[in-house]
Amino acid sequence: MTTIQFPRIQYPFPSRINIHVAEAQEHICSWVRDYNLLTTEKALTRFEKSRFAWLVSRAFPDASLHELCLISDFNAWLFILDDQCDEAETGKKSAYLRSLMASLTDILHNNKVVTPAYGAPLAAALSSIWERMRAISKPSWRLRFIRDIEDYFNACIWEAENRETHIIPSVADYIKMRTHTGAVYADVTAVDIIEKIYLPEDLLQNAILQRMVLACSNVVCWANDLFSCNKESRQGDVHNLVLILRHERQCSLQEAINEAARMHNEEVAIFLVLEKLLPLTGTEKDYELLRYVSVLRSWMIGNYDWSMQDTGRYGVAAVKETVSV
Repeated sequence: MTTIQFPRIQYPFPSRINIHVAEAQEHICSWVRDYNLLTTEKALTRFEKSRFAWLVSRAFPDASLHELCLISDFNAWLFILDDQCDEAETGKKSAYLRSLMASLTDILHNNKVVTPAYGAPLAAALSSIWERMRAISKPSWRLRFIRDIEDYFNACIWEAENRETHIIPSVADYIKMRTHTGAVYADVTAVDIIEKIYLPEDLLQNAILQRMVLACSNVVCWANDLFSCNKESRQGDVHNLVLILRHERQCSLQEAINEAARMHNEEVAIFLVLEKLLPLTGTEKDYELLRYVSVLRSWMIGNYDWSMQDTGRYGVAAVKETVSV
């Protein structure tokens, strides 16, 4: 075992949290039980200690209770699915995952209704989420969201194929796919229906704003990789920026962590520079655009605060981290 120095990462953004956080946390714990997403008391206790509603409440500080519970359910569902893909034997079976993802995609494309009594827990839970999302969204939004989810599913299958064939991806390939395995894009797309921020399509496609969304995704995902490299190192999973850097560059773990932190901090700096170049027009549209950017800020600082203060998922409250080498 080697003790490494965990790098200091900071964000020049205000830390906020939704006033409905306690109610949302109570809701998702009941919801997970109702849909039988976790079947043992140990798993349920671990889930409750993870406090996923606190992450979502930090990311969407102005959402109403109904919308906050909806997006909390979605993120709880994502975490449970992601854990199955990453940690269980399922994560090494790409054919099974491909079949599972196809059935889940069918729910989204065809508005298929699956109930807990007659369907698998993950499918029934997604059906519930999708029914509520459809009720407060437009068809154009649904297409964008489905595309984000399909990108996430395909990235999960890519990771499973790597595990099956013992492939360690290059840093470039990993960075490209990490934007999808983190599912941050789906959460950013959900800003429309959760925070009621409706930007026109031409603004959503603006190159500056798109790069800011990418920076937000990179910051959240790479911070998670820094926080979780201990867990993934123990599990023998290479899908982590720190571990990929260490393998490709044949450097020490400390050097890989320092480089990952440098890359992370560079993305924060890029975000701040681009924020000053936003296409503001002096009209009411500016208010909605700045609200949208505020959610991106909240995602970055909220993910950090949740990881360091709220959850026991990563165990990174201390400055020093002990990592297996």
